[in-house]
Amino acid sequence: MLSVERLDVAYGSAQVVWGVDLSVGAREVVCLMGRNGVGKTTLLRTVMGLLPARGGRVSFDGADVTRWSADRRARAGIGYVPQGREIFPYLSVEENLRVAQLGCGRGGTLDDVLELFPALRRLLARRGGVLSGGEQQMLAIGRALLTRPKLLILDEPTEGIQPSIILEIEAVIRRIKEELGLAVLLVEQYLDFAERLADVYVIMAKGAVVAAGPTRELRPELVKQHLAV
Repeated sequence: MLSVERLDVAYGSAQVVWGVDLSVGAREVVCLMGRNGVGKTTLLRTVMGLLPARGGRVSFDGADVTRWSADRRARAGIGYVPQGREIFPYLSVEENLRVAQLGCGRGGTLDDVLELFPALRRLLARRGGVLSGGEQQMLAIGRALLTRPKLLILDEPTEGIQPSIILEIEAVIRRIKEELGLAVLLVEQYLDFAERLADVYVIMAKGAVVAAGPTRELRPELVKQHLAV
């Protein structure tokens, strides 16, 4: 589904991602972990086409997409929920959803999203900027799902969200994988959340992958060395 090979990314002369290899298979949840500032968000933004690769290759669904624009990748089936959600604060919940529905050209229906996130139904007329963090995250995920992606990229979906909403988002991600058949690549600091959901873990440090494998085999010493604060 997604293959990242020897990816290098830089901001001007400062290289921040070094030779990263990563893959996400069909119906697989891969969790990218690491301390703040190690290049996780930069990697996701490059996979989405929001940052250019200095070197290496990004392949999706059998095509080399390394030089594709972000909108072309979205139309090909990559959905992206950025850190901080980045919803439209002055548009209503319904308008936020319809923007995604119309922009992709093959979007799903609002009922698809409201079935996954029924709490959004009573909020359709409310502006996005006045929603709680958890409500905004549900909206951001729903917006991405309306593009009917094959791969969903989530950057810290539990950040700043109350525990009850975290459990709801966890259940939705599980349904996305099991019922909708999507692949998921997520960045997550909440280790218990990642361990419950992810099939595979990938740990980054100083812009490079330092460990990877089945989540059930994630060793305590790796957590202590690369994830503990």
